[in-house]
Amino acid sequence: MKTKARPTKTTPLRRSPCAVANTLDRVGDKWSLLLVRDMLAGKRTYGQFLESPEGIPTNILADRLRRLEDFGIITRSAYQERPVRFAYSLTAEGKQLGRVLRALADWGLENISGTKKDLGPGSSAR
Repeated sequence: MKTKARPTKTTPLRRSPCAVANTLDRVGDKWSLLLVRDMLAGKRTYGQFLESPEGIPTNILADRLRRLEDFGIITRSAYQERPVRFAYSLTAEGKQLGRVLRALADWGLENISGTKKDLGPGSSAR
C-alpha cells in the first residue's frame, strides 16, 4: 500500500495532475484569494489584512500567509526589526491571480444579487 508523501515547499502534495485540483490545493480555501484581493488593492501588512471586512481570525491569517509564501504566490520582507514585522507582496505568479479574481467577481455580479465589484483603491484587477 502506497502512502502519499508529505508536501514540502518544493514538492507540494498532488492529488492528481488536474490543473484545477492543483490550483485549489494552493488557493481554494475560504481566505487565500481574499488575501490576494487585498494585496492587489494595496494592503501589505498583517494589521491591514485584519482590517478587511470579512474578519479573518489571526491564527488563520498567519497560516494562510505562510502557505501562500511556501507556494511562491507571495513574498515577505522585514520592514521593522524590533519586534520584527513583515510586509507582504505578490510575486509575478500571485499577480496573475488577478485574472481569476476578476472572473469570480464577474460571475458573482451576474449571478448573486446584492454583490458589488470592489477590489479596493489602487487595485490593478480592473
